[in-house]
Amino acid sequence: MTRFVSIQTNFSTGEMDPLLRARVDLPAYQNALEEATNVVVQPQGGVRRRPGLRYVTALPNTSTDSAGNGVRLVPFEFSTSDSYMLCFTHNRMYVFKNGSLILNINGGSFDYLDTSSLGLTGARLANLGWTQSADTLIVVQQDIPPVKIVRGATDADWTGSVITFDSTPKYAFSVSASNPSGTLTPSAVSGKVTLTASTGTPFSAASVGQYINASPQGRAKIVQFTSSTVVQAITEFPFFNASAIANGDWELETGYEAVWSNTKGYPRSVTFHEGRLYFGGSKTRPSTVWGSKVGLFFDFDPTEGLDDDAVEATLDTNTFNAITDITAGRDLQVFTTGGEFYCPQEGLQPITPDNFFIKSTTRNGSQEGIRVQQLESGTLFVQRQGKSLNEFAFTDVQLTYVTSKISLLSGHLLRNPRRMALRRSVATDENDLLLVANSTDGSIAAFSLLRAQNVIAPSEFTTDGEFIDVGVDLTTIYTVVKRTVNSTTVYYVERFDDTLTTDSAVTGGAGSSASTHLVGKTVDIILDGAVQATQTVPGGGTVTFARAAASSYQIGLDYAVKIVTMPADLKISAGTRLGFKKRIVEVNVFVKDTQHLKINGTDVPFRAFDDPNVLDEEVPEFTGTKTLPGILGYSEEGKITIEQDIPLKMILLGLEYKISTYPGS
Repeated sequence: MTRFVSIQTNFSTGEMDPLLRARVDLPAYQNALEEATNVVVQPQGGVRRRPGLRYVTALPNTSTDSAGNGVRLVPFEFSTSDSYMLCFTHNRMYVFKNGSLILNINGGSFDYLDTSSLGLTGARLANLGWTQSADTLIVVQQDIPPVKIVRGATDADWTGSVITFDSTPKYAFSVSASNPSGTLTPSAVSGKVTLTASTGTPFSAASVGQYINASPQGRAKIVQFTSSTVVQAITEFPFFNASAIANGDWELETGYEAVWSNTKGYPRSVTFHEGRLYFGGSKTRPSTVWGSKVGLFFDFDPTEGLDDDAVEATLDTNTFNAITDITAGRDLQVFTTGGEFYCPQEGLQPITPDNFFIKSTTRNGSQEGIRVQQLESGTLFVQRQGKSLNEFAFTDVQLTYVTSKISLLSGHLLRNPRRMALRRSVATDENDLLLVANSTDGSIAAFSLLRAQNVIAPSEFTTDGEFIDVGVDLTTIYTVVKRTVNSTTVYYVERFDDTLTTDSAVTGGAGSSASTHLVGKTVDIILDGAVQATQTVPGGGTVTFARAAASSYQIGLDYAVKIVTMPADLKISAGTRLGFKKRIVEVNVFVKDTQHLKINGTDVPFRAFDDPNVLDEEVPEFTGTKTLPGILGYSEEGKITIEQDIPLKMILLGLEYKISTYPGS
């Protein structure tokens, strides 16, 4: 057997789909991992242990109030210094700021805002849409009237109310026409006109929003009721002249109803774009987009057709296009179950009633209930069946939008996605981090993205329980986690914390004992940075330490960290060695600020035992190269497995290894 030396300088491909196991021809293979569990890929190419989860609070878990019946995390940024994470459960809204729950909302005895009058029941939260302007959050769901949530003078002042619209668009759900008796005289040929009937009572307050059609020409929309014989109208097509229109030559076209109502349903998605409030789809008009008048966010009546008037367009294609989300990017972008659309704008030209139309681009379709996320390069969305993660981006070559599959090399990590959130990078040692919560197994598919360098590095987050939802408040990542504690299903709000190495953790200062919510669970304990023996939390929830903590303690749940390399691909003159027996003889691991790791089941030493008090002290962080020789056992794969079974820090930069295999053909 001949020995060869190989090196993996980075892990920038992340975890690769098992279907690509034999694709040694791909450049991405050389930087890939077969498994990357509970680690995050850094922009420089290394991987680090994912942050632990800090316990924040418990959500209701019984009866109809249980978070199991529906929960939704919604970020809200009030100012540069005040941002919040809102957590909606059945008829409740909890408010979190700086990682803590805001108590005594509106000075009352409850730590939540009662939303029962708004219709925000648990069953409706899965398909919630929202957008924000200043101190107001607008929330939509197709079965309830649009709602506004307003932040008041302090962190604890919040109000919720149903939006009162100045006007709503109308649609002819059941159009009909009648020929009133007498003549009809317009005051002018076009523009704003007064229409006067000679006899009878053809008009009523219900005539507003209906139409007058005349022969040989003329069509006008009634905008104001004056009397049973007089109405004000706006012409859509000019009258032939201002003379009286004879009986039988004009008709009253009726059947136009408000698009949004208790019987017709309400908007499905919402966004602000260029001074207008846009709604995308409704229960009975799922493929229509409405835009308000400029600056008048609650006025949707297209009265005069001026540039700042309300706009409306319907996605009429050869497929059904129920709108799932609408967002303001480079252009107004519309995502539907049947494809992706946008509103073209030439240069700096604003949207007006004359140029408002929606253009079809790609035909992937997006999944309902998962909000799209915007990167600098494009907009990310989950494909309709939840099988792929796609990027919708404008290309200067084709002068249109195209879709590319972000998850092409890692589709196996998407297991029936239900939530998605994006944390944008704020430091040079971070990528943008896209988190997709899966409903099949409660894992999170974590995509570390640096699109400028075409870096897409996925990994998987797991915990003792299931990730139900995920949301990002600027840089803080919140999750709702379903766990089983003391034989009871519970729902916790927790947040990722770089200072922690355990999940659902509680921390504190000096002391000989501490309380935790994890009754009956086996927990890891870290005192003054030193890992102690695990304990099972007793019924009272108080953990007594084996020794007193001098300055700090951490109590939480362990989570497994595992990194497995792809089968070794040795490029030698005799050809590939992928299927040959081979043995990893020695491994050099390049690490930074690392306290513990295991290679192929063997612990790598990180401290010398020449100090009698060494077991009571924190393991020093090591930066450099650790060597593990004498690894036994032949296999056809030649993989290296790096694990952690102690909750300590770890940053892996690269691997160099000696491998023994047969060199011939």
